[in-house]
Amino acid sequence: MELRVISTRDNPLIGRREVAFEVEAPSTPSRREIREGVAEALGVDVEQVWVRRIVTKTGTHITIGEAHVYEDPEKALEFEPEHIIRRNRPPKEEGEAR
Repeated sequence: MELRVISTRDNPLIGRREVAFEVEAPSTPSRREIREGVAEALGVDVEQVWVRRIVTKTGTHITIGEAHVYEDPEKALEFEPEHIIRRNRPPKEEGEAR
């Protein structure tokens, strides 16, 4: 998987960076893989990265998306919608209550 940051926009009021990225991979990568890739590319902790959107272009091996990188991971819980928070959490262990 090859991840390339296309653009970064600072949002100092909220304390985050809004990142657009492009990933070249044989199949659509998981959100976990993308979070790790963005964190590595920007030199931040994975807990600071929240993937907002990923879309694979039809007939290609290119996925585009956007992520928010917070200075304080706790701030994300204030600003990100609940469905984005759920999508970015690791899957629950088998047998665990929902």
